[in-house]
Amino acid sequence: MELKFTNPQTELVYQDLKSRYNKATLTKKELANEFTVSTSTIDLYISKGIGIPNYKKLGTAKNAKVVFNIIDVAEYLSQTIKTA
Repeated sequence: MELKFTNPQTELVYQDLKSRYNKATLTKKELANEFTVSTSTIDLYISKGIGIPNYKKLGTAKNAKVVFNIIDVAEYLSQTIKTA
């Protein structure tokens, strides 16, 4: 399946993430690394529902694993990062 991106910046970010992580999703720790914040900050963003790309919670427990699809991360980053 070939992905079609409407924004060329999104495709560049996606290709960068895909080449560095070589998988379809990122963990909270990996996302925190991309945002240069702590995992606690990612938890705060999740609890407030702001400043975060779409995510999936794998389970119903309070501490269930959370993953972020790299396509969603690429879209989020390409919309929030300003380039020269």
